[in-house]
Amino acid sequence: DANRQISEYKFKLSKAEQDITTLEQNIGRLEGQVTRYKNAAENAEKIEDELKAEKRKLQRELRMALDKIEEMEMTNSHLMKRLEKMKANRTALLSQQ
Repeated sequence: DANRQISEYKFKLSKAEQDITTLEQNIGRLEGQVTRYKNAAENAEKIEDELKAEKRKLQRELRMALDKIEEMEMTNSHLMKRLEKMKANRTALLSQQ
């Protein structure tokens, strides 16, 4: 009976050692995954920061371009009015002759 218990305990010990080995392998695999996910998250955050900076730069450039367009439209409007006045003056001078 004692031999049977000893062999049972040996079997249980062997099984427990196998379970420990399996769990240690799982731990190693999971730690590797954690490291990869951490690196991926850091890279994603870095890319996000770069994209945010690029977005701010593009928005600033857009505002500048829109301001320039508005300025050019005002200049164009002013020049068109001057041209119309000059045409009106020329027409008036031609009609007086």
